[in-house]
Amino acid sequence: MTGERTYDVVLFGATGFTGGLTAEYLARHAPAGLRWALAGRNPQRLAAVRDRLAAIDRELADLPLLTADVTDADSLRAVAESARVVASTVGPYVHHGEPLVAACARAGTHYLDITGESEFVDLMYVRHHAEATRTGARLVHACGFDSIPHDLGAWFTVKQLPADVPITVDGYVRAGGRFSAGTYHSALTAFSRTGQASQAARDRRAVEPRPTDRRVRAVPGRLARSAELGIWTVPLPTIDPQVVRRSAAARPEYGPDFRYRHFAAVKRLPTVLAGAAGLGALIGLVKLPPSRRWLLGRLASGQGPTAQQRASSWFRVRFVGTGGGQRVVTEVAGGDPGYDETAKMLGESALCLALDELPPTAGQLTPVAAMGDALLDRLVRAGLTFRVLERSA
Repeated sequence: MTGERTYDVVLFGATGFTGGLTAEYLARHAPAGLRWALAGRNPQRLAAVRDRLAAIDRELADLPLLTADVTDADSLRAVAESARVVASTVGPYVHHGEPLVAACARAGTHYLDITGESEFVDLMYVRHHAEATRTGARLVHACGFDSIPHDLGAWFTVKQLPADVPITVDGYVRAGGRFSAGTYHSALTAFSRTGQASQAARDRRAVEPRPTDRRVRAVPGRLARSAELGIWTVPLPTIDPQVVRRSAAARPEYGPDFRYRHFAAVKRLPTVLAGAAGLGALIGLVKLPPSRRWLLGRLASGQGPTAQQRASSWFRVRFVGTGGGQRVVTEVAGGDPGYDETAKMLGESALCLALDELPPTAGQLTPVAAMGDALLDRLVRAGLTFRVLERSA
């Protein structure tokens, strides 16, 4: 990153539901002296967010507001060139995200988002990884519930096992919570674009280098009953396994032969069957334009669960790792996964990139490859739980 920047952190999309929660998190937890600003397309709505923040901290009454829109390249360039780090909550990213990624890559500005859209992540690698590598920018996607608990949880698990041995890790996710309109729209968009996502993955594989002296895999599991854990293990076709695999490809600490599998942990088989049927029906409907428009209209932008609803939400991700004749069970846990904890994860990621001493690297990176232990330490201090439950030989 070259030249002095006006701001350490700019939060883009602060008027959205998750963006507003992230702004409130920074208002409460940013260190004194942090130079930060809010950015979005509507100055009046930005001012309303700032008023909320001023109720938390009176000194934020003069927090800078930057007007920028994804359709205005000049405004995005101005934001990127003014900041050390830009964090974006503006989705669906496949429709709205690329102009800001491109501006940050060109300006040598670190970029963060909370996308779980694999198509978008793959497209951004193909189109902007090389430029970000040249300018020194770190482009770090999936800095929310997708995929920080899984990426850093697998990293934490690997650190409990012997070095330089083949390692396997299985992740089992359980969560209770509600979703916002932004998450709903992003999910429906992804379900409607499976063909485009497959093509983007093929395009990335054609240009992305792979380790030549190590083997790194994320393999699909299968539906099964785990008597040991007392759950049904349901394979999850989310972006998380690919994020973990890319971290393993970037870090030799994962060993000479690393394999990851990713599951939902469900207690009752009828719940599994009902969920599979509902998801299948939804994917079928969303591929038809009339039903897709109807489904997208069910939730308006900016809507989300209340503070009371979020307070009763939770998540736990359990990891079972084996290597070198040892076995370890770990857990990452927290509160409301989609919003309160996602705001925390994005906020701490932005502070980490802006303020912490990190090993030199650039390009499109996973959270572990970009920030590693520095982010893990921040999240522990912020209240997320990373713990070892069992060890055995």
